[in-house]
Amino acid sequence: MTNTFVFHDLETAPEASKELLNGLFAKSGRNGFYAVLAGSPETLKAYTELHELFMDTNFTDEERTVIWQTINVEHECNFCVPAHTAMAKYMNINDNVINALRDETPLPKSKLEALRSFTLEVVRTRGHASESAISDFLTAGYTHQNILEVVLGQFKK
Repeated sequence: MTNTFVFHDLETAPEASKELLNGLFAKSGRNGFYAVLAGSPETLKAYTELHELFMDTNFTDEERTVIWQTINVEHECNFCVPAHTAMAKYMNINDNVINALRDETPLPKSKLEALRSFTLEVVRTRGHASESAISDFLTAGYTHQNILEVVLGQFKK
C-alpha cells in the first residue's frame, strides 16, 4: 500500500464523484486538489458546498483572499499558498495584498490587517478568540456575522 493519494480523472473516480468532478474540471481545468478529493465523494461534495457557502458571505474577494492566505501561510501549506495566489490573481486582487499575505508583511489597508489578525487569532486559539481580539475586529468595522463567516472560512480550508 502506498501513502500517495490517487489523482483521479473522470475514468478512475468513484461513480458518485464523476458528475461533480466533471463540473469542477470544466470550471477550473484539471485541478489536482479536486482530483484527490474525488476519492471520497462525500468529501468532494462537502468541500464544494462549503466553498460555495463561503463565496456567498458578506466578504469581498479581497477579504476572502486574506482569510484563505492567512490560514495557508500559518499552516505552511506548500500546495494551498500557490493555489490561492493563482485564485487571487484570477480575482484581480492587488499584488501588494497578495505579496503581503505571502511574505507576512503589513497589508496596505488597516481593515484588511484587522481581518488577518482576527483570522490568525481564530486559527491559533482553535476558535476561542479573546474578548480583546473580538473587540478589535468589531472596532475595525466588521460585524458579529463576519466573525461567524471567518469561522466558516476555517472549515472550508
